[in-house]
Amino acid sequence: MLKGTAAVVTGGSRGIGRAIVERLCRDGADVVFNYATSDEAAAEVVRVVEAAGGKVRALRVDLKEPDGPEQLMEAAEAHLGGLDILVNNAAMSFTPAPLAHTDAEVFDSVMTVNARSVFLTMRHAARVMRDNGRIVNISSLNTLRPAAGIAPYAASKGAIEQLTSVAARELGPRGITVNTVSPGATDTELLHGTNPPQALQAVVGMTPLGRLGQPADVADVVAFLVGPDGRWISGQNLRATGGLG
Repeated sequence: MLKGTAAVVTGGSRGIGRAIVERLCRDGADVVFNYATSDEAAAEVVRVVEAAGGKVRALRVDLKEPDGPEQLMEAAEAHLGGLDILVNNAAMSFTPAPLAHTDAEVFDSVMTVNARSVFLTMRHAARVMRDNGRIVNISSLNTLRPAAGIAPYAASKGAIEQLTSVAARELGPRGITVNTVSPGATDTELLHGTNPPQALQAVVGMTPLGRLGQPADVADVVAFLVGPDGRWISGQNLRATGGLG
């Protein structure tokens, strides 16, 4: 379905990002993904994909660095020989805190990774992506259902959604679609590391489908949007939440 396409996925070594990388490779795309810290996690993704016959390359690029996003895009484009798909998944979380006690440095760091990097990778894609390409930005249900203590995170994801809306209008004449996917509570290490079990059980109880999302659930939505069946969808925010929200 994606045979012959070139894709970049940010934050592809674990959780939702890893599931997206594996799904796009399974569909035939040649994928480059970045990671910031764990060589072991990135190597495991490469091993799994290549064992299944896929084509993937991992680049250690920290998107917190000022030139990180451009460095990633330039290196990926050189390796891939072009660009058809961009999935902005990388995100920085932080320990929730009331607005009155949130340091400006925390706000700056979260916005740098979650919003600035998306702006820069999309800017690069707008210049070099082949016609009829696909851009998907991963947001969060928290922009619809904001919780106390997550002001920087919610603000960064809201910025992504607006970038999506603008880019969809600018790039549409070239056949490029730009969409947002907003996961709900998804069963990842990050979710379990920042929420007590009783809180997660409460979320499950509020979710019509009665479970936490799985990374593959989100990856499947992304695969739909970047594949041929998603050609008529652009400027949208698809909420992959199991009915929550």
